[in-house]
Amino acid sequence: MSGEGDAPLIVTAQLPRDLHARFTAMRTAHFPPERNYLEAHVTLFHALPAMCEGEACILLKRLAAEFAPVAAQVEGMMSLGGGTAIRLSSHGMLEVRAMIADHFRGLLTQQDQHAPRLHVTVQNKVTAKEAKALQAVLAGEIEPGPFAFRGLQLFRYRGGPWEQIRDFTFRGRHAP
Repeated sequence: MSGEGDAPLIVTAQLPRDLHARFTAMRTAHFPPERNYLEAHVTLFHALPAMCEGEACILLKRLAAEFAPVAAQVEGMMSLGGGTAIRLSSHGMLEVRAMIADHFRGLLTQQDQHAPRLHVTVQNKVTAKEAKALQAVLAGEIEPGPFAFRGLQLFRYRGGPWEQIRDFTFRGRHAP
């Protein structure tokens, strides 16, 4: 055990720097400020057990060494009901996620047992009317296009802000 108590671990897919900056600016502009503790992120796992930190680091390091940056696509806007997100797609990232899920089989929360809809949340916990209004505004600003995830990140959940543990940059030779 890492000595960090029961703080669950979060695994994210790392956006390229330009998209990260752009989507973080959107999030800053539109996310309710009293609840906006985070920069733009793409969550793959919400709550791996804290006791798995060392094991997660070893696995994520191995995957990063094996795979090249993972091809992905910005698809457009996505409704979260009471929020707004940018919808992404990436068969390769879902494959990487499946490898991680298989490794931690039996330890995943119910939420993490299912493959996620890849997205970046730019607004959450607002009324459906507010969300639809923002989606209409942003629809013209979000252009579909390709990009590559540059790595994986591991965080410790701290109630609001996340504590970054480590980045794992893809540097391998082949796609997942």
